[in-house]
Amino acid sequence: MTRASAGTPSASEHAGVLSASPVATCPIAAEVGPMIVDCPACGARNRVPATRVSDHPKCGRCKTPIAMTTPVEVGSAEDFDELVSSSPIPVLVDFWAAWCGPCRVVAPELEKLARSRAGRVVVAKLDTEAVPEVAARYGIRSIPTMILFRAGREEKRASGAMPAEQIALAVGV
Repeated sequence: MTRASAGTPSASEHAGVLSASPVATCPIAAEVGPMIVDCPACGARNRVPATRVSDHPKCGRCKTPIAMTTPVEVGSAEDFDELVSSSPIPVLVDFWAAWCGPCRVVAPELEKLARSRAGRVVVAKLDTEAVPEVAARYGIRSIPTMILFRAGREEKRASGAMPAEQIALAVGV
């Protein structure tokens, strides 16, 4: 049942992302689905394979270092599986929904966490209404729920709205 309304923020608005801000996404792909990351210096879109996020990638155009400083939006079960199984660094996934008030409260805290832990953890966002099969697979019963994955396996989880540092302590990043 969808509880979203016309005044409810979209996935990118939930993530605190404005149209001019860099956005990391995980596009659907037949093989390895790279994340697309906008360069903060020149705005060029760069493909960063999940296996290379900890290698300190640089922009292909201007050579400025780019970091995973914004949450990655996961759009499908395939993208989720690829990201958590192939990332050489831990992946913190926020399970959320557009109609969820506490999810909107925690969104800027996850952005802070993504910025402060760039290169050490990938912060990802999964809309439980858009990708319900992954939420069901992990038994998500309340949102927001944040799960930390290492090498494709769930390590720790925390539920509820909380400040960035409390999230970091709860999941061990």
